[in-house]
Amino acid sequence: MPRFRYLKSNIALPPGRPSSTSVRELLRLVFEEYRWFVPRRYEHVPSFGRQLAPGPIDHGALIATYEEHHSLCIAAQTDSDYLCISPARFDDQPYCYNGDIAWRASAKWASKPAWRAAHVEQVAELMRIVNSPLAEASLGEDIERKTRRLVPAEDGHGSIGTFTVRNYSAGLSGLFWRSFFGPPFVRMFGERLASLPEDCRKPLGEGLVLVQPYELPTEAGTEQGDARERALIEQLGPGCFYDHVHHTPPTRLPALEDLSKVIH
Repeated sequence: MPRFRYLKSNIALPPGRPSSTSVRELLRLVFEEYRWFVPRRYEHVPSFGRQLAPGPIDHGALIATYEEHHSLCIAAQTDSDYLCISPARFDDQPYCYNGDIAWRASAKWASKPAWRAAHVEQVAELMRIVNSPLAEASLGEDIERKTRRLVPAEDGHGSIGTFTVRNYSAGLSGLFWRSFFGPPFVRMFGERLASLPEDCRKPLGEGLVLVQPYELPTEAGTEQGDARERALIEQLGPGCFYDHVHHTPPTRLPALEDLSKVIH
């Protein structure tokens, strides 16, 4: 049986929690305008234990769960499609833990040009709603290999998983099929970003720039795809990215002082 391949789009959140108004607008766009999938189950964690009745979406129940638990996960009838809104948990340590909006969908959708074009505009619009500084989209396996690694356990027995880069305040874990850079990263790259070839760089307005090394997410992890990523990383500045060969962290980091003062 062929392995199910999924596409994951992660929209990073700034410190704090998106307001209920912002989340309600986000859900309206995702399910009523974009129609990513038909929501059937939800919970504040990805167990999706509660059911949504067929028909008009019960936004009240979804927002009530978000307000009670400060997080919300919604799935289709199966786990092949889901959306999780997971703000960072500790307001006094704004960059110790990741906060993001994660959307998982079947990778087969990316074979359709119209879907790929819509994906760019939709992710950019959601980034604006929550003031996101960064979004990344690629195959789930590609995101896993760039953001996680195994290290020896402290007790000397076996290995444990850890992050390559804790979150965007510590730099970038790599380039993906699609990397949406917000103002802090656009400023960090400076003229290097503007000098990228036009076939892999697309300004999206309001300080957002998309960098896309190759046309399809299935090119991630291929010899040609990896070579294209390396060439763009070299042009943008290797110090901005995690070095997966030597396992060294980024040395150039985005300035996030203004971002940390944002109140949703």
